Amino acid sequence: MASEIRDINLAESGFRKIEWVRRNCPLLTMLREEFEQTKPFSGKRIALSIHLEAKTAYLCEVLAAGGAEVYATGSNPLSTQDDVVAALVSEGIEVHAWHNISNADYDRCIDDVLACGPHIIIDDGGDLVNHLHTKFPQLIPNIIGGCEETTTGIIRLEAMEREGKLRFPMIRVNNAQMKHFFDNRYGTGQSVWNGINRTTNLVVAGKTAVVAGYGWCGKGVAMRAKGLGAHVIVTEINPIKAIEAIMDGFDVMPMIEATALGDFFITVTGCEKVIDREDFLQMKDGAICCNAGHFDCEVDMAGLRAMAVETRKMRDNIVGYKLENGRWIYVLGEGRLVNLACGDGHPAEIMDMSFAIQALSAKWLVEHEGEFDQMLIDVPEEVDFEVAQKKLTFLGKSIDTLTPEQERYLYESGI
Repeated sequence: MASEIRDINLAESGFRKIEWVRRNCPLLTMLREEFEQTKPFSGKRIALSIHLEAKTAYLCEVLAAGGAEVYATGSNPLSTQDDVVAALVSEGIEVHAWHNISNADYDRCIDDVLACGPHIIIDDGGDLVNHLHTKFPQLIPNIIGGCEETTTGIIRLEAMEREGKLRFPMIRVNNAQMKHFFDNRYGTGQSVWNGINRTTNLVVAGKTAVVAGYGWCGKGVAMRAKGLGAHVIVTEINPIKAIEAIMDGFDVMPMIEATALGDFFITVTGCEKVIDREDFLQMKDGAICCNAGHFDCEVDMAGLRAMAVETRKMRDNIVGYKLENGRWIYVLGEGRLVNLACGDGHPAEIMDMSFAIQALSAKWLVEHEGEFDQMLIDVPEEVDFEVAQKKLTFLGKSIDTLTPEQERYLYESGI
């Protein structure tokens, strides 16, 4: 099947973006060179549903260097960069995606990618897994396994496993230490505020930022907001995380109380209607809402559109909604992932680690085909540590190692 994209003539701009990523992703470059020699994916088809921008494009190139036939589509209608997609297609990778795709076309493009009959899938949010189980069960026997990148996708996988519906192995890449410690915290923290700042062109210092959710992503968003000079309020449903936020120096309260105080609202939960109709009515005139979770349901966009008496585009990626009380609520990126809908996503050096985990996990699946006795698998510790050690080397740092006497002491002590 031929690729379906917006414009192949945009490729030159995409090549420049990918080249910049190559220069700042030494781990992936090392793996590409290794894969070119060993061809671990020879004869294998890999289907990806990912945010199609320069860093994910480089992951596609690395997998293709390993001998894979690569088929890619987006995982968010607003995160696809058409010039990057054009560059990938020019390199012979089949892609079905374009920026601002309709929901119907988004689903169709997922189906078109799955039509390749993949052996490995790389998912970001769980849409490939969902379509395989609900629309293409006949393809499942061909699948060795897959990797899931996000918290939201893992939540969906765990629900399927509990119900006995997950029919092929999936590696929880998001749970790897070299993924969530750095990607979720430092990557999300920086890229969310990059997206907010470049879109709004407003000062953060002296204002109040409300961060909904204090998982690893929420911690990063709150930390960066504090660094920009904001007063930070955290909303949570988990009492342990709430105490952690307090001890990290942040205020904690229910969303309904925070709505009257906030200037910026960022949802980072993976749940729906975290900010709902009642919350909108309590917000200040000019409050800015955005979402850093995977799906566009955390900020109740349907409810906001229904209650608005006037809607107006204020700037690129900013829509204003006027309520009956006369106040305006501004939403960034249509309530979709603000760091990708309004920015370029995580920094390259961060995704270098995350995508090295992805590539090595996919390789591990091929090497251990048929050996799995469970459907949800954690990233093997040796993969986590290999990526960490190589990253330290690229950073020009070294660490201590245990002496034989220390190893013996720890063994005998049972530590």
